[in-house]
Amino acid sequence: MLLLVDGNALLHRAYYALPDWRNRSGEATAGVYGFLSMLLGTIETLKPTHLTIVFDTPHPTFRHQMYVGYQTNREKERQVSEDIWGQVEKLKVVFEKMQVPVFTVEGFEADDVIGTVSLQAAEKDHEVVVITGDRDLMQLVDAKIKLFMPQKGLSDGVLIDAEKVLEKLGVHPDQVVDYKALVGDSSDNYPGVTGIGPKTAVHLLAEYGSFDEVYKNLGKLGEKIRGKLTEGYEGGQLSKELATIRRDTPVTWHSEAAELPAQEKILEVLKELGYKSLVRRVGGTDKDMKEADDNQQTLF
Repeated sequence: MLLLVDGNALLHRAYYALPDWRNRSGEATAGVYGFLSMLLGTIETLKPTHLTIVFDTPHPTFRHQMYVGYQTNREKERQVSEDIWGQVEKLKVVFEKMQVPVFTVEGFEADDVIGTVSLQAAEKDHEVVVITGDRDLMQLVDAKIKLFMPQKGLSDGVLIDAEKVLEKLGVHPDQVVDYKALVGDSSDNYPGVTGIGPKTAVHLLAEYGSFDEVYKNLGKLGEKIRGKLTEGYEGGQLSKELATIRRDTPVTWHSEAAELPAQEKILEVLKELGYKSLVRRVGGTDKDMKEADDNQQTLF
C-alpha cells in the first residue's frame, strides 16, 4: 500500500497544533516535528509498504491564471507563508536523507500531483491512501484510492472510502466536482452557482447525476431554481474547471523508489534532527537517545 502525503495540508495542521518552536537561527521548526510525528503515527496505524510526499510550490498555478480571484481570500496563510515555506524546504532535506520521493511541479497544485501519482500507483495495482485534510481530494476516491483525514490536532484520523464521502458530502466521489461546481468553494474563493446551496446541490445531483445533466433538464425544474441555474451557469462552469483535479501532471512515479525506508534509516535521520521523543517511538536505544540529545537539530 502506498501512503501518499499531501505535504502542505499536513504541515499546516502541524504548524497550528504546536507551540512556535524555533532553532538557534530563529527559523520555525515545530511544523517539521509535528509533520514527522503525525506521519510516524499514520505509518504505525496503516502499515504501508510505500511512501511518497507531495508539496505545493509557492508560485501561481494554472488556476490562478484561469481565475484572478482564486484563493485571494487566504490572508492568514499569506501571513505565515515564510515560516511554512521554510519548513517545506527543511522537510525536503529530511526526506532526501530518508530516500523518500518528494514531488513538486511548477504551475500545478499538490492536489494535481497527488491525482497523477495516485492514478499511476493504482494502475500498478497498489492500494493508495492519501493523508490530507482537503475535501477536494474526495473526488479521487475509488476502489483502490482512499483518504486518511486527521481529525484532532496531530492525533486520530478517519479512513475515507466512497461510503464515507457520501456520508460527509451527500454525493458520490465521481460527483464531488459537480457538487463544487454548483455550491462553489469559499476556501478557494470560487463562486459556484449563486443561490444554490449544499442541500439543493445534493438534491439535483441525486436526481440528475451530474452538473451537465442538471443543465440538460432545466425545463423540468421550478421557475425559481431554473432562474438561478440559468443566471449562474458561467460561474458554475468556471467552478467545475477549477475544482477538477488534474491527473496528467508531468511526473512519473516508480514503485521501487518509493519503498518505505527501513526503520534504521528513519532512526538515523531522527537522531540527526535531535528529536528524542520520535527516536524513542521508532525503537531507539538509550545510546540512540544520547546521540539525539547531542545533536539538538544540527541538521538545520
